[in-house]
Amino acid sequence: MAAVETDRDAPSALCSEFLNFSAKDTAAKWLQVSNLPKEVYQHLACYVPKIYCLGPNLNPQNEDLLAPLLLQSPLEWYLCGEEPSVGLAKLEQNNQPSQLCGHVFKVGEPTYSCRECAADPTCVLCMQCFLGSVHKEHRYRMTTSGGGGFCDCGDTEAWKKGPYCQKHEPNISDSSQKDPLANLSDEMIARTYNVFSIILKYAVDMLTWEKEDELPEGLEPPARGDTYYCMLFNDEVHTYEQVIYTLQKAVNCTQKEAVSFATTVDRDGRKSVRFGDFQFCEQAKSVIVRNTSRQTKPLRVQVMHSSVVAHQCFALKALTWLGQIIRYSDALRRILCQVGLQRGPEGENSSLVDTLMLCDSKMWKGARNVYHQLFMSSLLMDTKYKKLFAIQFAKNYERLQSDYVKDDHDREFSVTDLSVQMFTVPSLARMLITEENLMTTIIRTFMDHLRHRDLHGHFQFERYTAQQAFKFRRVQSLIGDLKYVLISRPTEWTDQLREKYLEGFSAFLELLKCMQGMDPVVRQVGQHIEMEPEWEAAFTLQMKLTHIISMMQEWCSSDERVLIEAYKKCLSALTHCHSGFTDGEQPITLSMCGHSVDTIRYCVSQEKVSIHLPLSRLLAGLHALLSKTEVAYRFPELLPLSELSPPMLIEHPLRCLVLCAQVHAGMWRRNGFSLVNQIYYYHNVKCRVEMFDKDLSMLQAGASMMDPNHFLMIMLSRFELYHIFSSADCRKRYNRENANKDVVQQNNTLIEEMLHLVIMIVGERYTAGVGQVECFDEIRREIVHQLCIRPMAHSELVKALPENENKETGMERVIDSVALFKKPGVTGKGLYKLRPESAKMFNLYFHHYSRADQSKAEEAQRKIKRQNGEDSVLPPPVLPRFCPLFASLVNILQCDVLLGILGAVLQWAMEPSGGHWSESMLQRVLHLIGMGLVEEQQHLLSSAEDNDTNFNFTLKISRPGEAPANTPSILALLETLQNAPHLEVHKDMIRWILKTVANIKTTRECTASAPPSDSSGHSQEEVSIGSTVRDKDKAERKRKAEMARLRREKIMAQMSEMQRHFINENKELFQQSLEELDPSTSSTLEHSPSSCDSTLFCVGPRRWRAGGSDRRQVVTCILCQEEQEIRIDGKAMVLAAFVQRSTVMSKNRKRPPHNPDKYDPLFMHPDLSFGTHTGSCGHIMHSHCWQRYFEAVQAKEQRRQQRLRVHTSYDVENGEFLCPLCECLSNTVIPLLKFKSIYCFLSEQPDLSQWLNITSLQMKALLSAHRKAKAADADGVDDMDGVNDCPPPDGFKLDYTPKNPYSSTIKEMLTTFGTATYKVGLKVHPNEQDPRVPIMCWGSCAYTIQSIERLLVDEEKPLFGSLPCRQDDCLSSLTRFGSACWTVSSHATVQNHFIRLLAALVPDPRVENTPCILDIDMFHLLVSLVLSHPAVFSLDSSGLSADTAQLHFLHLVTVAHIVQILLSSVPEEVQMEQESGGAEREEEEKVCMFYNTLRTHLGSGLREVDSGWHLWCCVKAGILPYLRAAALFFHYLNGAPAPPELHSVGEWEALCGYLCLPSNLLQLFYNNRDKASLKTSNHLIELPGDYSALINQASSFTCPKSGGDKSRAPTLCLVCGAMLCSQSYCCQSELEGVDVGACTAHTFACGAGVGIFLRVRESQVLFLAGKTKGCFYAPPYLDDYGETDQGLRRGNPLHLCQERYRKIQKLWRQHSITEEIGHAQEANQTLVGIDWQHL
Repeated sequence: MAAVETDRDAPSALCSEFLNFSAKDTAAKWLQVSNLPKEVYQHLACYVPKIYCLGPNLNPQNEDLLAPLLLQSPLEWYLCGEEPSVGLAKLEQNNQPSQLCGHVFKVGEPTYSCRECAADPTCVLCMQCFLGSVHKEHRYRMTTSGGGGFCDCGDTEAWKKGPYCQKHEPNISDSSQKDPLANLSDEMIARTYNVFSIILKYAVDMLTWEKEDELPEGLEPPARGDTYYCMLFNDEVHTYEQVIYTLQKAVNCTQKEAVSFATTVDRDGRKSVRFGDFQFCEQAKSVIVRNTSRQTKPLRVQVMHSSVVAHQCFALKALTWLGQIIRYSDALRRILCQVGLQRGPEGENSSLVDTLMLCDSKMWKGARNVYHQLFMSSLLMDTKYKKLFAIQFAKNYERLQSDYVKDDHDREFSVTDLSVQMFTVPSLARMLITEENLMTTIIRTFMDHLRHRDLHGHFQFERYTAQQAFKFRRVQSLIGDLKYVLISRPTEWTDQLREKYLEGFSAFLELLKCMQGMDPVVRQVGQHIEMEPEWEAAFTLQMKLTHIISMMQEWCSSDERVLIEAYKKCLSALTHCHSGFTDGEQPITLSMCGHSVDTIRYCVSQEKVSIHLPLSRLLAGLHALLSKTEVAYRFPELLPLSELSPPMLIEHPLRCLVLCAQVHAGMWRRNGFSLVNQIYYYHNVKCRVEMFDKDLSMLQAGASMMDPNHFLMIMLSRFELYHIFSSADCRKRYNRENANKDVVQQNNTLIEEMLHLVIMIVGERYTAGVGQVECFDEIRREIVHQLCIRPMAHSELVKALPENENKETGMERVIDSVALFKKPGVTGKGLYKLRPESAKMFNLYFHHYSRADQSKAEEAQRKIKRQNGEDSVLPPPVLPRFCPLFASLVNILQCDVLLGILGAVLQWAMEPSGGHWSESMLQRVLHLIGMGLVEEQQHLLSSAEDNDTNFNFTLKISRPGEAPANTPSILALLETLQNAPHLEVHKDMIRWILKTVANIKTTRECTASAPPSDSSGHSQEEVSIGSTVRDKDKAERKRKAEMARLRREKIMAQMSEMQRHFINENKELFQQSLEELDPSTSSTLEHSPSSCDSTLFCVGPRRWRAGGSDRRQVVTCILCQEEQEIRIDGKAMVLAAFVQRSTVMSKNRKRPPHNPDKYDPLFMHPDLSFGTHTGSCGHIMHSHCWQRYFEAVQAKEQRRQQRLRVHTSYDVENGEFLCPLCECLSNTVIPLLKFKSIYCFLSEQPDLSQWLNITSLQMKALLSAHRKAKAADADGVDDMDGVNDCPPPDGFKLDYTPKNPYSSTIKEMLTTFGTATYKVGLKVHPNEQDPRVPIMCWGSCAYTIQSIERLLVDEEKPLFGSLPCRQDDCLSSLTRFGSACWTVSSHATVQNHFIRLLAALVPDPRVENTPCILDIDMFHLLVSLVLSHPAVFSLDSSGLSADTAQLHFLHLVTVAHIVQILLSSVPEEVQMEQESGGAEREEEEKVCMFYNTLRTHLGSGLREVDSGWHLWCCVKAGILPYLRAAALFFHYLNGAPAPPELHSVGEWEALCGYLCLPSNLLQLFYNNRDKASLKTSNHLIELPGDYSALINQASSFTCPKSGGDKSRAPTLCLVCGAMLCSQSYCCQSELEGVDVGACTAHTFACGAGVGIFLRVRESQVLFLAGKTKGCFYAPPYLDDYGETDQGLRRGNPLHLCQERYRKIQKLWRQHSITEEIGHAQEANQTLVGIDWQHL
């Protein structure tokens, strides 16, 4: 204890010392001394340990008070030479405001990037700058920052236009860029220099200090204590749980403390977990190390002397202080940069900045963050020093990256993360490439870290250890740096840049050489592969490099000399790779159709083949660029084109494509999934640009330089189809009969794939350089083909298009020219639909279609053509011309080998297939013929200009075979085939081909026969012939369409007739069997009440009654399908129902929940803070069927629990189940009951005062009887002298026990539902004897009616006739249940309730603690009175009618309600009066009289109001909801149909009439006392229109528990607007013994267990119910394309869609949230596994 004592006395001594301290004097003393560093160090050595680290906690309040006073203040005095506040203000005044914004982003803050103007995606603006910039009118992207990074406003290199916002606009007047130091005096500069160098050196020394027990020279404290800290450091290996568990063991703290320790360690990077002497701390350290070293390396723990920790704490403070000081002036910033980058005595890399960078990975998270922030606000904000810093960074690049790879902290905590701030500045990047050879450095560093190679020097990722995989993940950040360096192409090249770029390019080729041919595969034959080989690493690498490869090509294309050199280098690298490949492959000669070619024997299905060929693909890209930039034609002498060996170029890409074909044909099944995945990614949009597309280009390049016959033969040989087509009689169908069926099938697929490849090689001309197209023609074509499949949303299109390095697809430029946008409704997305005229670009064999896409597109396009009444043929589209370098490709179409192949397939097709040829094979052949014809037509059109028609496809296809075989020509075959019955499908295509051939022939004849001058005339004539034919066609088509229309109409008429017939025959099905329960619907039709009075009343002696005998009600059980009449003594029928607590109508969410055991719910408070709502899906069952079903559910649940411990969407232990028919969540059942009709009338019914007298007598008698009974129970001793017996009035039998009319099953169901409502509503255990059961049932009935009445108002629907069936049935069953539930409770209890309820209206001296009228919700009171009255009424045989009683209750309560309104909601100030008619005059006078009477009774409590009109308006508005609810209640209770006026919306008189009230309510006024506030509906909170406002609000929200820490998942409650810190340890609390997250805890406080939240960072709505149920729901925010963006991945600006928000609000008001969750969880099983309670 001694230590603590001294600790306690010490501060007083310290205080006096601190109070006498003067910063001014200290600074003055420092000005005099010769050795300033020594003085300052002495000061720090003396004071730092006195301020910091005096106890177990590292940051108590007084540190923040004392440090500025004792440590920072003298430094500021010294710096300014005067009062710091004055001096710094002067500096700020003289300072030119910087044009750079430099705002550093907090985690989760919104950032904006302009898609049109940003130089690259890393250029971002903060919200303030964005709102003041031109970009908010452009297409921008909004994202949330991960923290770090700063606003690029004012940086001219970051923006193509609009670099400044209004705030940072430079003013033109000032002379630009003068030296900032010019404003300072020399002494000031010297002093600043001194202070900065001392403090920065001190901070750097302390933060990089490695000794735990001593301090740097000059800082040893005068008196050294013996206190140590056990310091725990963060790592990214151990989980929260491991750390918490270890700490609990090591320093025996509670779970809560351990969680707080762990959170701090995670946030700041270190935390002291124990304070005391060395031994004490060492012991904790050993426990922690022992506990965490089992699986992994142990947690890092150090025992440090308290003075070391103190100085480290102040060092961080000092760096923060430096960051604040330099904000006052650019001059100070520049001096700090100078100090930081000044070389130390050790020469190279010895400046303070270098020291910090190189020690980065040894520091803890908190220290790194602080000094990174300082670098950002100093070095990176000063253009001169940014450059110098970048050079140092590049010099140390390799070391920094190696440190980062070994370190385990995330990239954002590493100094390497600053690369993005420098490498993305184009001028800096170029400078670093030329001066520091940065490009080569990055690539070499990358290569050094990937050391695993196989014998050929390829990368090998097989059998990667976890350690290597981790390293591989970290090394990928280097590729990111390379991308930054290359992201903007140079506009002008210097010789030095060329040299260094090409050096970098060579290094890059070395990298690609290691990838060329990596992960080779060999086909498995016989048995399945045992281990799936590793393939992901190679593809990850490929994906990461995709953009780099594209950018390298772009750089090359911007300079001709670079392009030529790069092409040569790439070619020699490829040749070098190939030289190692060819060994062991024998040469062979192929010959076919009179041509022969030499090649090598190679079978893809037997040898090794690799899908990774980046070198070949890069060469293909460069080859296309030679053509695009026309270098190939201008400098052919500089290029090695003549030395190229085309067969070598095409070899590997061709193997790769054959591999894909064979995988499609199912030949590689035994190689498992890894190969399937590789093929998938090869074609996938993320990789295809640099994989599949380039392989195709390479084949095109090779084929364009070869004889097409030779090319096709090599291709056949690689596809392993050569033997099929080369045999002389291949047309006769080669000998397939004896072949294995599988092999035939495989060969068919291979032939299809081969033909498809030929189509692609000739037809894919949309790459700039291959065809004469621009880049956006390519994008336009991609979009057209995507939309040919089906209309698509913007996001789907973006996903289907490749992104460039700027994350752009270029789609916006062209989308509107090919598509129309259709906005979404309340659900769904906005869709783009193809413009009809763009469909002519459709190519069935588009190279990016997967097989599924292709068949969908074909289907869709044929359908559209049929709808437009056109021919459904899909001819090949007209294509752009090839560039000269690739022009010879069209000759493939007319070469002998291809014609031989086509002829063979057509010959096979002469007879039905039998599996020897396939439909799609034929379709491809016809497509190829079509392509030849279209090409010829184009040649003819263009050859009119230059008479050169060497492309004569029609001639070739009409030529028959050579002598011995004499095979028919292709044309002849087609003529024959057009009538073959088995080719019905292909007829239209064959017809189109023959028609086109005829057209071409005529064109040729015309051009041939006519002299050139006259050629145009002929074509005119031909056109006119064509057009008459076309007109005939049109007329014919029109006639057909008309016929079709008539036929459709006839069919429709027949169908609707059949429908009507069916409805008439099966009427009862359609009248929703339930409606028969409820005469209201059926009787409104025959609006003829039996009473003579034609007005309809729903209450009172004259109320409407069903005429004659009661109607029978027959319903069907959904489980056993039996029909059953509903009778009082019959089998019970029940409705599935769901009872839940609700706060939807609450006017007071602050009220604490009641203590369920003590709470008396008899009177509901008008603020309705908690209610019980009952809903139903309206499906009916027998009670015994339901019981059987529920028992089965319970049994199943017990079995399931033993198997697997997950939640289902319903909780059986709480009595929940899903409705057997509609799977709606339910937790009880409501019994169905009949109307009771009561016929006993006295001719004369008593008026109110008589009735009150009778009733009060009855009450007296009852009370005394009850007391007697109680006393008798108590002891039997008669000590009731004080209570005189009250004789009951006539006909009132106290001892009478009414007979229960219901059958046993109905009684059982009455009890079941009553108990369920009681259990849920009060959150207690079920107890059917509890006196509160009936009260809860009446309350639920009243609350449900009130909530439905509000719903109807909000949706502006009429009171009657607009409710859906299920709500209608629910209300009627609930009301009738309410009137019957007293029969299963103790009668005395219910009578007692009635006495207390009545006493609230008619004071009764014998009833204690009656609440004030202002604290009672009147509608609840009315319902409870009416429903509890039968228990008293059953004792009365005097002939009073229950109807009279109901009417009197209504009148009493209504008057009470009027009083309540007058007392509580009279308006403060009087607005303009309005003139009102005579009818209203009377009401206004009455109101005034009434109000004044109240004032006389209450004295001066009420203000004087003389305007009757205002009072009357107030009363009308206040009482309307009550009257509407009462009308619903009596309608369902007594079954009186509603008058037609109430089926529309205006209602006052009709309502009063229906309720048997005078429309001037004040005529009811007899007796007074009573209040309520105006009922307005609750709404969900208002949300801002722009989503970024929410993000901004959330980014400034800090977690309420962990001191000012940013919340990771800020979540907004949409019911009350509270912002919560969800999904984190810090804000967990305990609820009923379970740890729950902030949202779950909030639902119990705010929504009685149900909650609606918006997760701001994810942009998704969260529904929660209870602790185990939840689901995500689409947010109400949409982008301009009508789509939500859950997870904010796309970053389009989002705006609030009111309709969708109203839909969520409606779900909430209807109490359907729980049901919505139930449906979602049933539909999606993954939702069930989520731990909702932790959110």
